[in-house]
Amino acid sequence: MRIISGIFKGSKLFMAEKKTTRPLKDGVREGIFNLLTHSNKILFSLEKSNILDLYAGTGSFGLECLSRKAAFTYFIENEKDAFDILEKNIKKLKIEKKTKFFLNDTFEFLTNKINLNLKFDLIFCDPPFESQNVEKLIRVIFEKKWLNKNGVIVLHRNKKTVDNLPNFFKIIDERFYGLSKITFGNLLP
Repeated sequence: MRIISGIFKGSKLFMAEKKTTRPLKDGVREGIFNLLTHSNKILFSLEKSNILDLYAGTGSFGLECLSRKAAFTYFIENEKDAFDILEKNIKKLKIEKKTKFFLNDTFEFLTNKINLNLKFDLIFCDPPFESQNVEKLIRVIFEKKWLNKNGVIVLHRNKKTVDNLPNFFKIIDERFYGLSKITFGNLLP
């Protein structure tokens, strides 16, 4: 796995040896960033944005954001082996000052962490494909006001998964890449 574009383009990332997490494939990541950058439907600028990478795994999505000039990325991962690799990747790229990373359950972090007084421009949600808590996840983000007014949520799911999304989650676009379904949305006021 490597960084696709930006200041760290071509940098190889450490990967977890245990298969307890599902890495985001380069082609899927590239498709997401092409839409974020070039879609007329998505009004978003990655440069100088604050990113929240939920279920971060080894960090490929959030690290790609930083390579493309995002201001700061928060990573949340609860699997210890993946978290250790994430930390190695951050140190390898020497971007500790542009990151915070938490070994924590996503819901525990979003509902119980001390308020960081932050809102995010982009929230990437990559829960395990078998997770049935996506509606709850979107609801917590909405209730806690974690997303900026014009912010974007990117949701990575299995293409066969049908999630019950709340009515205040407005789907902007949806794309399929192999087994992956990528949903771009924002939250209605």
